[in-house]
Amino acid sequence: MDLSLTERELAFRSRLRDWLADALPTMPAEPDQDDWPARRAYDAAWQRLLFEAGYAGVDWPAEYGGLGASPTEQLIFLEETALAGAPSVGVNFVALLHAGPTLIVEGAEEQRAEHLPRILRGEEVWCQGFSEPDAGSDLAALRTTAVRDGDDYVVNGRKVWTSHATVADYCELLVRTDQEAPRHKGISWLILPMDTPGVQVRPLRTIVGNDEFSELVLDDVRIPVANRVGAENDGWRVAMVTFSFERGTAFIRDVVESRTLLAEIVAIAQAGGLWQDTALRRDVGRLAAETSGLWSLIRMNVSEAAAGLVPTRGASVFKLRFTESRQRIADLAAHVLGRAAIAMSDVAGSRIATDRVNTLSFTIAAGTSQIQKNILAERVLGLPKEPRWTSR
Repeated sequence: MDLSLTERELAFRSRLRDWLADALPTMPAEPDQDDWPARRAYDAAWQRLLFEAGYAGVDWPAEYGGLGASPTEQLIFLEETALAGAPSVGVNFVALLHAGPTLIVEGAEEQRAEHLPRILRGEEVWCQGFSEPDAGSDLAALRTTAVRDGDDYVVNGRKVWTSHATVADYCELLVRTDQEAPRHKGISWLILPMDTPGVQVRPLRTIVGNDEFSELVLDDVRIPVANRVGAENDGWRVAMVTFSFERGTAFIRDVVESRTLLAEIVAIAQAGGLWQDTALRRDVGRLAAETSGLWSLIRMNVSEAAAGLVPTRGASVFKLRFTESRQRIADLAAHVLGRAAIAMSDVAGSRIATDRVNTLSFTIAAGTSQIQKNILAERVLGLPKEPRWTSR
């Protein structure tokens, strides 16, 4: 394991910082959270800037339009863009971090040629159609059916928590193609064009006031068999490829933001006379040390990946510990702010209040804490699998 940066990686960091300093002032003001067409245009403009500068798909292979950078350079890119306050991946999240990498590994050449260049240029937005009303953490319980009819699948069912569905062009969709097969064996991964007849998008307003998620209703939707990624009934394995990308990159920017939030907590406490509280200083110190340790764990995972290893245990440990630590940071920020932390419209507390509510999802998204504990217990420690109870 080598956590030091090479000369090439240091040069990459320097070039990126210089470019960010020139590019960010050219971006317009960020649009309102409820104006999804404007948010799509804003995120597309940023993605286009990245593409033209050669920073789109930093860790994608060069043959598919990416930079072909090392895992460490990808980590540097994520860290520096967060520190500079650059736009987040936004509505391009599913396309760039889920669908695109999955197509690179599992897609047919025609599928890669059609979608990957457009994703990198910010011209194609994707959403994720995995979860269902009765299949969230237990994703293998999904019931959306796809029945083969000639060269098409006829799809019926419902999906929920479909991120950015209101502005998406395509959906990465999990469906059940074999009703008789064991739960994990009869699933397929399909590319769904969102303008297909029979697709209904019903926005879901969240507690923070936006409708980032939607319910997706599929009524006799015909999807070409050519849109299947991987073999029929092999969708569970393909989905695990998708999840590996999500768990590997989803929270890196948030670790950087944790540092910023801790610094804000200290500044607010000092200004309000709370910094004399030894218990508060102790809590800040512990969380700062944990954040530093988590960043070192990220670098260790990246170092293993660069050596050709799969950091399974490190990814699950990181996801488990970071998401719970991030919630404690949000709670501490609320404690320091006092009543301002519950007023979403208050200038001083609105960002922290919104952030605190958002962190509640961290221990659920990309695999719940319970799932991460099971992975570590069964796959790392070799403990017996958790018994499955069935009702009679």
